[in-house]
Amino acid sequence: PLFQREGFIRPERVELIARGEHRGSLIGPRSAREFGLEPNAGGDEDAESMRLAAGDLPRDEALKALGTGVYLSNLWYLNFSDRSACRITGMTRFACFWVEEGKIVAPLGVMRFDDSLFSLLGEQLEALTAEREWLADPLSYESRATASKLLPGALVKAMRFSL
Repeated sequence: PLFQREGFIRPERVELIARGEHRGSLIGPRSAREFGLEPNAGGDEDAESMRLAAGDLPRDEALKALGTGVYLSNLWYLNFSDRSACRITGMTRFACFWVEEGKIVAPLGVMRFDDSLFSLLGEQLEALTAEREWLADPLSYESRATASKLLPGALVKAMRFSL
């Protein structure tokens, strides 16, 4: 819809990062009023209909590029553990594997992670996949779902697991 939950008209697009540089922030009505800015997001200041540009790594070459390490196919229930540091926490889920020399050798149990998106998408980022996956918003009961995402896979050097 052209407006957000609190009734403010939402812009067609809010560019947050371009070519690795900060371009804008999500500003809810309360923050806008407090700091004299224009609102461009809902009250929770969450991204809706988020799109991340694709990279150059073909998905079918991801395991070879990984070499030896952890392959995660799904991250479950992402939450912020420290908003100011952009730290997220959650669990791995479904089809997570240990990979050696580009070949899956063993399944992995569920693991908890806690890491900063600034790190994962900054100095730890090696590549993004050329293909992107559309993640539909499952919260469609009683209203129209608008928080879907279009995201590539990411090859990162390291990720912090806490279990």
